[in-house]
Amino acid sequence: MTLPTLIFLHALGASAGEWALVTDHLPEHDCVALDLPGFGDAAGAGYADVAAMADWLAEEIRARALTACVLVGHSMGGKIVTLVAARASAGEVGMSGVLGVVLVTASPPAPEPMDEDRRAEMINWCADGPPSRDNAATFVDANTAAPLPDALRERAIGDVLRSSGKAWRGWLERGSREDWSAAAGQIPIPAMIIAGAEDGDLNEDAQRRHNLPHYSNAAVRVVDDAAHLIPYEQPQALAALIAEHATAVAGAMLPADFARILGSDRVSARTRAAMLDRMRPPSPATDAWTPDQHAAVATLIAHVLPDCGADPDLARRILEGVAHGGGDGWRFAALPSDTEAWRRGIATLDALSGGFTALDRDGQGDWLDRIASGTVGLANDPAYLSPEQMTLWFEDVRAEIVRTWMALPATMAAIGYDGFAVGGDGRRKQGYTNTRADDPEAWQDRSGDRS
Repeated sequence: MTLPTLIFLHALGASAGEWALVTDHLPEHDCVALDLPGFGDAAGAGYADVAAMADWLAEEIRARALTACVLVGHSMGGKIVTLVAARASAGEVGMSGVLGVVLVTASPPAPEPMDEDRRAEMINWCADGPPSRDNAATFVDANTAAPLPDALRERAIGDVLRSSGKAWRGWLERGSREDWSAAAGQIPIPAMIIAGAEDGDLNEDAQRRHNLPHYSNAAVRVVDDAAHLIPYEQPQALAALIAEHATAVAGAMLPADFARILGSDRVSARTRAAMLDRMRPPSPATDAWTPDQHAAVATLIAHVLPDCGADPDLARRILEGVAHGGGDGWRFAALPSDTEAWRRGIATLDALSGGFTALDRDGQGDWLDRIASGTVGLANDPAYLSPEQMTLWFEDVRAEIVRTWMALPATMAAIGYDGFAVGGDGRRKQGYTNTRADDPEAWQDRSGDRS
């Protein structure tokens, strides 16, 4: 399986080097660890505020032309990752490749919870430049569940010592206190939120209260025998969790050429956001539908689209759309509302067949043939549909299954459809120049040669 690139952002007082032990356990992944402005090899850049760091990360993603990546943010880096993920989910140009997020003891979009006396003490450490060695050692030791091995402790202390004093103070005085909750909103990109079992301010409870509400599809995990510096304390356990999440979201990867078109300025932000939303796991089933109804629709999909099989995710997308009025905008006059028609249609199918999903494939197909021919139904009963209504309903079912499937970016990529890329958000819509068959334009070139 091709896996997404992993982009790592470090914590306050750290550098890209804090991820070395973690990436050693991720040999199958392309790993890119970055130094945030003011830290590590970028210490000379001084202080960059939250907005500037988010812009910087977005430009890094665009400059690398990443068509599939997972953003991993530790502590301070987590706040920046969340803000960039929100921008990606809103359809920002060049960001469609952000498939997943991993937050490691992350600072939230809201002001970071921190004891104010400790904050003041840490600010004073850098009153005249970088922290002293004693202060750096105090910082490292206070953020681990147990003392680090000497070599690792020295590496962590060294990163604190080469941090920009301006960047250190800027984060503690301003960046960590800024409230970006509204800008973050609720992000549909799948996330894994990781806490150290012995962390202080940014423990599991803080992650659930401050970060989890910003992600509609997230899981919280806790790493034992770790506090705040998990990349040093438990690198193998952390790497396993990151790999697990990256593998889970890899199923949403699109062919690179298609992903480049989707992320280009030929596509409006609104269109891109809508298409990206279709790449993500559908919302959990609501109370509108029972498990049996979901199973029935999945079985219908297997007959309408045999290559898809009984796809539960596609069934969920279809039923969520039916329940929330997101259908094709019309219905047969002889049928009730879409939601009611689907309830009654599934109930009629089950009543006629004695349990549709329990039948073998041939038996299911025989009943669907009879429904399509207009010969079976249950008339004069408000809980069911008549033969005429069942025929119309099954026609609507087929159309809705195919419509929903065709709207998936993966389907568009498979058939080579790029008709969504006819105009971005500029005043002039690019459209097409060549309209003859078998005469693609330069931007449609999928040969891999983009010179």
